[in-house]
This record gives sequence, C-alpha cells and structure tokens, in this order.
Amino acid sequence: MKLLNFTIIKLLICLVTGILIGYFFDIKFSNLIMINTIGFISVSIAYFRAKQQFIKTIWFDVFSFLTMMNIGVLTTHFHDEKNLSNHYSHSLTSNTEALQTITFRIKEILKPSMYENKYIVDILKLDKKEVVGKTLLSIRKDTTNLEVHIDDILVSCTSFNPIPYPLNPNQFNYKRYLSRQYIYHQIRLNPSELLKVKPGKPTLFGLSENIRKHIITSLSHYNFKPDELAIINALFLGQRQSISEEVFNQYSNAGAVHILAVSGLHVGIILMVFNFVLQPLERIRNGKLIKTFLVLALLWSFAGIAGLSASVIRAVTMFSIMSIAMNLKRLTNIYNTLAISMFILLLFRPLYIFDIGFQLSYIAVIAIVSIDPYLYKLWQPKNKIIDIYWHTLTVTVAAQIGILPLSLYYFHQFPGLFFITNMVIIPVLGGVLGLGIIVILLACLNMLPHFIAALFGKIISLMNAFMAWIAHQDLFIFHDIPFGWIHLIAFYLIICTGFNFLLKKHYKSIMVLLVSIIGIQIIWIHTKLDTVSNEFVIFHKSRHSLISHTKKHRIFIAHDFDSLSAKKDKVITNYVLENQINKLHKEPLKPVYQLNNKLLFVIDSFGVYDIKQSNPEYILLRQSPKINLNRLIETLSPKHIIADGSNYKSYINQWETICKKHKLPFHHTGKKGAFILAY
Repeated sequence: MKLLNFTIIKLLICLVTGILIGYFFDIKFSNLIMINTIGFISVSIAYFRAKQQFIKTIWFDVFSFLTMMNIGVLTTHFHDEKNLSNHYSHSLTSNTEALQTITFRIKEILKPSMYENKYIVDILKLDKKEVVGKTLLSIRKDTTNLEVHIDDILVSCTSFNPIPYPLNPNQFNYKRYLSRQYIYHQIRLNPSELLKVKPGKPTLFGLSENIRKHIITSLSHYNFKPDELAIINALFLGQRQSISEEVFNQYSNAGAVHILAVSGLHVGIILMVFNFVLQPLERIRNGKLIKTFLVLALLWSFAGIAGLSASVIRAVTMFSIMSIAMNLKRLTNIYNTLAISMFILLLFRPLYIFDIGFQLSYIAVIAIVSIDPYLYKLWQPKNKIIDIYWHTLTVTVAAQIGILPLSLYYFHQFPGLFFITNMVIIPVLGGVLGLGIIVILLACLNMLPHFIAALFGKIISLMNAFMAWIAHQDLFIFHDIPFGWIHLIAFYLIICTGFNFLLKKHYKSIMVLLVSIIGIQIIWIHTKLDTVSNEFVIFHKSRHSLISHTKKHRIFIAHDFDSLSAKKDKVITNYVLENQINKLHKEPLKPVYQLNNKLLFVIDSFGVYDIKQSNPEYILLRQSPKINLNRLIETLSPKHIIADGSNYKSYINQWETICKKHKLPFHHTGKKGAFILAY
C-alpha cells in the first residue's frame, strides 16, 4: 500500500512542515496573511481552470500543498498567545525587579517538588489592565498549608522571573519544554504573599477537579492504601501527582509506565466496553447514529473527568474519529483515520508535534496496524486462551518495534522484560478498568460493598507487587544507552527497509536494506570518532563542586558529593551519554590541573594556594574560600576567575565586583552555566 496515495496524508505532511517552519522561523504576521491570500487565490484559479478544461493539472496539487504549509505556519502563529497585543509580556516593566499587582487563576496543579507546590496559572490582570497568558507558579511549602484549588483566583504584588536556561551541557531544557506550552515566565511566592479573591465563573477544568475530588473522597472511605489510591487516581482520573517516586520508577523499569497515563490503551479499552454495552441500540431505528453520539459523549465525559490533559485529549480525539468511522461503516483505511485525527489535533494544538506522548502514541498505533497482522499470521493457535496471549504478544512486540528508537532517544533505557509485563498486565487491564468503573460509580453512590472494595484494592496491590518484582530484575534492565537523533533516523530507516524486505523479497528491497545497514554502520563509526576528545568542564551544582576532565574517550570525574547524592545525580550521566564516552574514572579534586600549556588552580575553603607555581591561566573558587581576591589577582595574575555553585552568594557578588574593577573575566556557573574549556 502506498500511503502517499491518500490526499489527507499528503496534506498532513504539508501541515507538519508548515508548523515546523512557523516554530523555527519568525515570520511577520502581515507576510503570513499576504502569502496565504496569494495561496488561496492560486488554488482557486488552478481549480476552476482544471474544471473548465476537464484536465487534471499538477498546479492545483502544488498550490494546494503550498497553501497547506502556509496554514501550518499561520496556525503556529495564532496559537502562540505571545503574539497577541494583550499578552501580559507586553506590559512588563523594563525593570525586572519592579513589583506589579498580578491577578491570576489556577489552571492546573503540577507534581510538587520537595520544597514547593507548583501550578500553571492564567494571568487575568497586570495592575489594572486585563491581559492573557499562562505562567508557572511556585508556592513555597511552610506550616500554613495554604490550600489552592483549580479555578481559585489569587492576587499578589510580585514580579515575573524568566525561566532559566539549563546550566549544564546536555541537561533537560525545561525552558524550551515550557515554551512549547506557551509558558515563558515563572512566579515564586511565599503563602503569606498571596491573597484569595472571590472566584469567578467555574471553568471546565474546575468542574473536572470537583468531580475528581468527590470520587477520591468517596473512595477514601474504603481503606485503600496510599499506593493503591494513587494508582486508581492515575488509571481512571489521569492524575499522577500522588504516585510515589519509588512506585513510578518500578512501573518505568518494568516497561509499563504507559499504564499510569490515561492514553490510547485505556481509551481503546473503554471504547470497546462502551461499544459492547451500547450494542443493542443498533437494533432500533437510527440506532447506529444514536450509539455513535452516546459513545462520543461518554468518551469526552471521561476526558473531562480525567482533566483534559494532552494525553487524554490526544487519545480521545483519535478514538472518537475511529468510533465514527467504525459505527458509520467508514473505516476504509486505518491510516486515513489516523491521519485525520492527527490533522485535527495539530490544527488546534500545533506544538503537540514536539510532545513525546504524541509521538510515541501515534508511532505505536502505526506500528501495531502495520506489523501486527504479519506477526499474528505466523501462528494461528486454535485454543482461544492461547490465541489471546499470542495476539497480546504480537501487538506488544509490534508496538515495541515502533517506539523502541524513540524510547532510546528520549529515555536511554530499555526494559528487557517488557513483553512479560505486557503479557500479564494487558489481558487483565480491561477487567481492571471495567471493575474500577463499577467500584467508582458504586462508591460515589455510597453503595459499594466493602468486600468488592477490598478485592479491587488487592488487585491493584498485586499489580504493584508484580511491577516491583519485574523492576528488581536488574539484569534485564538496560540503562544509559547512548542514542542520538542521527541514530533515531538510522534505526527507523532499518525498520522500514527491513519490513519492506519481508513483504517484498526481491532484488530492489534487498539492496535498499543493505544500503540502510551500511548507512547505520557509517553513522555509528562517525559518532564514535566525533566524540569529545579533550575537554575540561566545571559543572554547576548547588552547594557542591563537580568537575570532569575528558581525555581521548575517557572521562575523569571529581566531586564532593556524598554517596547518595552521587547515585542520584544525572549531570555526568547526561554528559557521558551525549558525548559517547566509553570509560568513566573517579578521582579526588586536585589543587592544580594541567591543561596542555595552561594551568588551573582550585582554591577551596582553606584558601591555600602555592605562590611559587607559575602564573595560572584560570582560578576556580569553591566552598567559599576566605581570601583577599585583590591580593590574589595581583600575586598570581590569572586571566580568568571562575566560581562554581558551592560558594555563598554574598561571596560571589563581592568577587564579581572585584573582577570588574580589575577588568578580569568572571564566570559564575549559577549565572552563565558550566564553564567549558576545550583544548
């Protein structure tokens, strides 16, 4: 089947291209309007000319695809609230520390950190001016236990802070992640700096939270354990904030973290349940139409209860279109249906294209519908139970083939026992979801028998225990796998050419497969040769020092962490993975580093340095040494002063002032990021 024969797929490719152009290139709005106007006129002329002459020309297709690309660019521009004249960012004062009266509404509750509760808020007013836009709110935890709920309107006199760039190389770019959700600033407050005002009209998000709170309150009367209640909250209500880090890591290492997010798997099972329950409606007049309407209403009601998160909206949209196609007998091609759902989603949420969940879910479904039928045909067991497990295995393997390159690229790990996890969990997940819906309905009506609640809690506990057992099989969990974007492209090329060879075993397919294999070998060799050779890095770590020294594919690490902090730290892991470094060695922090013909002195809290040494090029100050920096500069004549994250802020400010006085470059890792010296 040639997918590009379908018009919707061609238009989808053009739309995605336009979204990427609109995101990476800043094009003026007036130019976009002019280009789109010319495009529509050109399409109309080409269409009517072809219609009058009864001749199909290439120009109509060309202008249509170019216009769709322009629509993608325009869609990206329209959805970025920063381009609106009343966005709050246009009303910010030039003095970033100036206080302004900010009125905002809580929109979404995020997972809290150790010291702060975090929220996404809608900005309503800046001083007395009505504005729009979203920002990140962090409220420090204290003994007051301020309760904040969705739709609460609060006022504070404060300032907006920019979201910082990552300070270390190859670190997760939280600033870019938030910008793709149109969040550009953050507000950090103490509870005493907040004033609650009378809330306005409730939003859909607020109504959704009230329903979830009622469900959780109803379930709390039945003595569910905290981990059981957290999993129920994730499975049915789309809220993962209450899941402990330990349980989440167990599901992740077992290859079943997708179960904790209300996504395509859950919505697909729920759609099957709704179709089965409403099947009798097809016997009445217009029954299929009524059934379709009810299924869609139930699906979107579930999406509302689950909080209308990105994964929920994505899954419900995809299966809504599939439901319409199935019930109206229009499911002529699954690829067309997937393309339509993706097309609609990207029109309303263009930056979903960068969402990891969006990419994984669609790649998984495409892999299942493409690969699973051929895997399933390899064996046709007559026993129904064996057939169920065989089909579960083929679906799991097909999905894993599709998402494996993306998983390695984003997460750098591979759960070797994923097939065992899914073989056990997926066949029973439908029953768990069905029983869970019944439990929730009966609990909300105060009609839930305690023995059913106890049974359901035991099932959830057994599922958690099974995940914990799988996660502890460390031998089958492969961590820290180096995998870059070029490997991602190469692996998908191997998958596509290999699958094409299995379908069409002829000379051309063999040649294409062999060329792709040679290509990935060349890529692998190139990445090995192109890694960092000699590089010295002073990373930023709050209250600590961390130094790496790379020499010909070997990295030497020195730090002052305790054993627990060193185990949890990901800074070096990210750096090693990105740079394809083979060997890692630990060493103590040295007072002097020789970098070819340059010297770097490290001065710690003792403030001791050797004045007999030749003049150092660089000086690193760590652990707040009590030194006379003026005298040090006059004595050693360094070319550069560096201060890492282990120093007190007051010391850093003082040192920066002194360096400015001496016109000496000063690098503070907490402000400028890691100090990187290649030689």
